[in-house]
Parts: sequence; structure tokens; C-alpha cells
Amino acid sequence: MIWGYLIHLGYNMWEDHGPEHRVHPDERIDYPPRTRLRCKEEVWDFLIEKLPDYGINLLVIDIGEGIKYESHPELAIEGSWSVEKFKNKLKRIRELGIEPIPKLNFSTAHDVWLGKYSRMVSTDIYYNVCSDLIGEVIDIFDKPRFFHLGMDEETYAHQQYLLYAVVRHSDLWWHDLYFFVNEVEKRGVKAWVWSDYIWHHKEEFLSKMPRTVIQSNWYYGIDFDLSNEKISRYISAYIELEEGGFKQIPTGSNHSYFENFEKTVEFCKKNISSENLLGFLQTIWRPTVKEWLENHIKGMEAVKLAREKYYKY
Repeated sequence: MIWGYLIHLGYNMWEDHGPEHRVHPDERIDYPPRTRLRCKEEVWDFLIEKLPDYGINLLVIDIGEGIKYESHPELAIEGSWSVEKFKNKLKRIRELGIEPIPKLNFSTAHDVWLGKYSRMVSTDIYYNVCSDLIGEVIDIFDKPRFFHLGMDEETYAHQQYLLYAVVRHSDLWWHDLYFFVNEVEKRGVKAWVWSDYIWHHKEEFLSKMPRTVIQSNWYYGIDFDLSNEKISRYISAYIELEEGGFKQIPTGSNHSYFENFEKTVEFCKKNISSENLLGFLQTIWRPTVKEWLENHIKGMEAVKLAREKYYKY
């Protein structure tokens, strides 16, 4: 059973807002994209050493602009880690009995880390760069079991106030998803994505999404009442994915509520078969810095509590 935790090395995930629409509650840490890495090594090291204490056995690393890619060094910013340094960090993670998994988010809502290439989406240059990066990261991780491709929130609603917005629709979204999945799978690795596309495109998703792709639906509330029309599409997706035969790693967060992760585990254990339920993923959505250290610890505590309550070690 996977008990996963997502940590950020790179944190450039959002384009800047226009000044009249900077209303995000964490604007000071999210917007605009930074030119210096928002990951403090001492905080990273502290959290990595703590993971086993909370029963966490898999670490998804959102890399972004966090390393100096040998294939595309132009994506690095001040403070980006060398590949050699990053490999040493991966070695320590494995020594602790934790499986490191790479994540590069190719959603146009969260691809500012791609620098100038985020404004070349679906061009030959873009495809070549993305292929290079996927190949290099798989090599750095020594052929990981999974590769998280992101692909969440690529909608107008999520980008309407950004200074630069791009939304791939219909066949183009699927074309590019298939491209990323193929780049991962041809190297012997399983692709993993966020599943929120199903919320508004259920039939299309169920007919077009490859069953080989690991799914992470996510919902961060504490109401899991399927009769509540305001939230039903988000939580019913877990059941729809189960009925569709997908392997799942449901995702919770203490972004809003500490109790969310435990409630996610409770709901999904009841509604997803043991065959398809690979485990769970906790997400914090805060940078790896001292300011948010308590949030990270609380997120880990939520994993431990849920694991102890619903599963035996």
C-alpha cells in the first residue's frame, strides 16, 4: 500500500495575475514566478528524515525548475540544484526506505517552470524539449516505477486572470496527453496524472483515457456526501474511476482541512476495490521553506493517523 507525500523542489507553477486580480490568499508565495529557488535545503533535509516516522513510503518530487537539466540548462534559476546534488538526495531518500517518484507538470495552468517553452505549447520545439526532459528525469531517477505528468486544472476558469493563458481543448489536449504518456511508457515507466479532467468530460475521459495511466483524483474538503450537488462531481469521480477499471492513488491535502486526508482514506477504502486502490497521496501545496514547516509536519501527521486507523502496518 502506497502512503505518499508530495514535496516541491521547484515551485514556479503559476503565471502572474494582472494587478487587479491578485486575490489568491497565498499570493506572496505563489505569484509571480520567482527567479530564485523557493526550496531551502535544510528544510528539505529535515522533512526527508522525518518521512519514515509517519509511515510514508513514497515521495513524489515536483521538480520543475529545481534542477539544472543537462539537456536544457536554460530552465535553471538561481539556486537550482545540480544533477549530481539531486542524485545524492535521491540516494538518501532510498536509504530511508522511501521510493522517490518524479513529477513534471505539463498542464498549461502550471507550466511556468518551462520558461519560454511554456509559451510554445504544442509546437515541434515544445515536444522536443518535453521529450528531452522526460528522458533525462527518468535517467536521473534510474527508471522510476511511476512518472507524474500533472495535467490538472487546464481550464479557462483557472487561468482567466493570468497575464498569459493557454487552454488546449478536445483532441489537442488528448493528443498532447498521449504524447507525454508515450514518452514515459516507451522508457518502461508508468504514467500518472491528476484526474480532474473527468469532472467536466466524464464520457470522453472514460472512453479515451488509457487504462495504463495511474489516476489521482483529488478533493480537499471534509464533506463526502454524494447527495450534495455542489461537491458530488469531485467525490463521485473516485467511484467513476473504479467503475472504469482504473488504478488509483486518491489524493488529499491539509490545504484547507487537517481532517481531509483521513476522510479521503475512509471514503475511498469503501468505494474502491483493493485491486485498484494502490494507495494514497498527501499534498501540502506549500513550498519547502521554514515558513511552512508546521504545515508539512501536520500533513505528515494526517497520513500517520489515517494509516493507523484504517490499515495495519
